[in-house]
Amino acid sequence: MVADTTSINRSRQLFPGRGSFWLFGYGSLIYKAGFPYLECRPAVIHGWQRRFWQGSHDHRGTPEAPGRVATLIEAPGARCVGMAYRIPPEALGPLDLREKNGYLRFTTPLRFLDGGEDRGLVYIATEDNPAFLGPAPIPDMARQIARCRGPSGPNRDYLLELARSLRGLGEEDGHVFALEQAVEELSPHSDGVASP
Repeated sequence: MVADTTSINRSRQLFPGRGSFWLFGYGSLIYKAGFPYLECRPAVIHGWQRRFWQGSHDHRGTPEAPGRVATLIEAPGARCVGMAYRIPPEALGPLDLREKNGYLRFTTPLRFLDGGEDRGLVYIATEDNPAFLGPAPIPDMARQIARCRGPSGPNRDYLLELARSLRGLGEEDGHVFALEQAVEELSPHSDGVASP
């Protein structure tokens, strides 16, 4: 079910009066910004793990056949590597539209991989949003990802590009890499590379 969170997010002013602040991306935001930013740095947040448990009815699937995309699930002791972007406040408008299907703005401490730390904004699709799909066996999730497609392209490409980007950051993500392997076994590309 589609869950439009745009108006909720626009009411959540988490960094009022700031000329810029950090945004932490852990899914497609790692490899495809699509919004204005002032700088970007690899970063990590703690206590969260990336999981393909959120339904995508508007980007990588349709209302009739939702794809699966990443969200964050609380997990003590876990870590999640992604990309931090320093953004101006006006970048939030396009981001709220991009993340409208169940994602809400939160703040999180983040640590930059090249040193230093700050507080940043992150979009998380929590378990109580109507588009949340939750866990499923890896083979079942892989079949769903392999067959779904939406206005932003095949769900498969989202997964494979994320896996490639995580390797580029030197990150080991067992969940993402297990899904990648399962999807590749279902329908391997001849070159093994996803289109952006």
